[in-house]
Amino acid sequence: MAATATGIHHTSYASELRLRHTHAEKTRLGLMLAGLVALPWLVDPYWLGIINTIGIAVVGAVGLNILVGFTGQISLGQGGFLAVGAFTSALLAGRAGLPVPLSIAAAVLVTAGIGAFFGLPALRLKGLYLAIATLASQEIILFTVRRWDWLTAGQGFIDVDRLSLFGYKIQRLSFEFTWYWIIAGIAVLAVLAARNLFRTALGRSFMAVRDQDIAASAIGVDLTRTKLMAFAVSSGYVGLAGALTAHYTETVTWERFTLVVSIQYLAMIIVGGLGSIAGAVYGAAFIVLLPPLLSELADLLRPAVPFLADQLPAVQVAAFGLVIVLFLLFEPRGLNRIWQRVKDYIRFWPFRY
Repeated sequence: MAATATGIHHTSYASELRLRHTHAEKTRLGLMLAGLVALPWLVDPYWLGIINTIGIAVVGAVGLNILVGFTGQISLGQGGFLAVGAFTSALLAGRAGLPVPLSIAAAVLVTAGIGAFFGLPALRLKGLYLAIATLASQEIILFTVRRWDWLTAGQGFIDVDRLSLFGYKIQRLSFEFTWYWIIAGIAVLAVLAARNLFRTALGRSFMAVRDQDIAASAIGVDLTRTKLMAFAVSSGYVGLAGALTAHYTETVTWERFTLVVSIQYLAMIIVGGLGSIAGAVYGAAFIVLLPPLLSELADLLRPAVPFLADQLPAVQVAAFGLVIVLFLLFEPRGLNRIWQRVKDYIRFWPFRY
């Protein structure tokens, strides 16, 4: 970031507060937006469905990064909070008859409140102890949705009606295409909101608690308020991802929100880069794309290496673990740091720095 700002002289507060300062940054943003607009016409429905899954994962990963990467509060309860958002929105839209936008908004608020409640141990716990406490929240929520028959009317799952907005019901032939615009729009707004959050006093207090909570308290940061707000904001993002999952998949069941899902989201922000909004986006795309790309590779190499295709689930799990270990060993700051190095190399070429 410092290298990008070198030689930039601001003459007003408005100029200094812009998210993009250089022509290169604005050009990359324009190309990215053009790519997002063109993407649904360039891929088939199968890959468009995977891209939609990435968009939902981006929202959840950004929320988790707010808590773990920016506030320094470890959480293993992501799957549970996704379940809260999904079940809340499905029940409000189905049984209460609320419009889908209102049910999703309510799911965000409910998940934020429950996240703040389970964030209470963070006032006294840190590190591994806090991780175990959030793991307990995952298990409590999952136990509740599995055993409370009222939630699913004894069926074990909830069927969600096909999304209908302003009288228009999504058709099967254009299902992935229509959902792409909804999910992409929400994901872009979520990323922009998170980027701007850390230019506010609240966002800066999150980072102060992460860097040194005692020093933050000494300069006037309310640790209780800040930690609970971090859990609430993070859980609100996760609840939004859960609500989108419910309406996109049209089925809500506890199997979608196990501890494995929590670990996957944690892997997203580790691979993408802790303390980076862009890193959460890169990590979500990487982790979601890894299984289908391995599947494509296994099919391609089936004649030469039949083992890959025969043992594909085991290979995918092994690759998932290997990726995390390699990033922790060789690039702890994740894909975002690799991208920054690439930009610096291009900017300063042919010089090293």
